[in-house]
Amino acid sequence: MKLLLSTHALKRMFERSITTDDVRAVLELGQIIASYPEDRPLPSFLCFKSVRGFALHVVAAASGTDERVIITVYQPDPKLWNESFTRRLE
Repeated sequence: MKLLLSTHALKRMFERSITTDDVRAVLELGQIIASYPEDRPLPSFLCFKSVRGFALHVVAAASGTDERVIITVYQPDPKLWNESFTRRLE
């Protein structure tokens, strides 16, 4: 899978010491926990997986059969997410 990292995603990854291997693991082995079909220019999705001992969320869009545009990457705030980091608290 080819990863196309947005400037925003690269900045966040650098700030948070998140590697491209971390992002790839989330996309290849994680679970999609939300879909955003109305996003433009491409529909996107939120994917979750624990990597290297911490929870990680990746927002990405498929721009081809084997390309993913990485929009942002972050460690979810436990105050805003359930224990498994798969559902946002209301």
